[in-house]
Amino acid sequence: MRIPAHSVCAAIRDDIVAGVYERGSRLTEELLARRYGVSRVPVREALRTLEAEGFVVTRRHAGACVAEPTEQEAADLLEIRMLLEPLGAARAAQRRTDAHLKVLRGLVRLGQDRSKEGSGEDLRSLGTWFHETLAQASASPGLITLLTQVRHKIAWMYAVETPERPVDSWAEHGAVVDAVARRDVERARALTAAHIAREATVHRLRVPRASERVRTSQHAVNTTGLHH
Repeated sequence: MRIPAHSVCAAIRDDIVAGVYERGSRLTEELLARRYGVSRVPVREALRTLEAEGFVVTRRHAGACVAEPTEQEAADLLEIRMLLEPLGAARAAQRRTDAHLKVLRGLVRLGQDRSKEGSGEDLRSLGTWFHETLAQASASPGLITLLTQVRHKIAWMYAVETPERPVDSWAEHGAVVDAVARRDVERARALTAAHIAREATVHRLRVPRASERVRTSQHAVNTTGLHH
């Protein structure tokens, strides 16, 4: 069975984001093929995709290496997100389905409950799920792809602190969903812009340590339930 390159790509990307590979370290096809239990063909395709996304660079005499983004590039990403997320919310207000609303409202309820319990890690996961669902509700494949790439790169470059008052953050999520439910395009856009601007204040740039070493990944490619 030939494992699709997009599955290998997702595995490598996840490990880059998680810090398994140090920034600037080499990514050889042979090593990656062994690590993920695949042939070199999907690895080669995956590296090309990751280079296009900005996670990998090709260097003369060294080949594929993990990219080393600058502070300016990281700052630009937060600004790009501030432009794209409100657009996604506006599109969601126009194109959302009842199924999207059901999921979004369920996530808001869970987020509000977890906020009262102080479950930081759960809240981050729920927040990611919320924004992914909001993007999906935009029914705009190009925008969804861009938001997904930006979200992955922000997770790689930044650590996110739990807001001082997570209950307020989830109240903002709820207000966005109400606007989307009423198909109020401009309110959905404005509320999301304000929310994303506040979220940016709890992002802290990750500073790679020179002493870090590439850690061995336990991330095998899953051949069942493959996803893009």
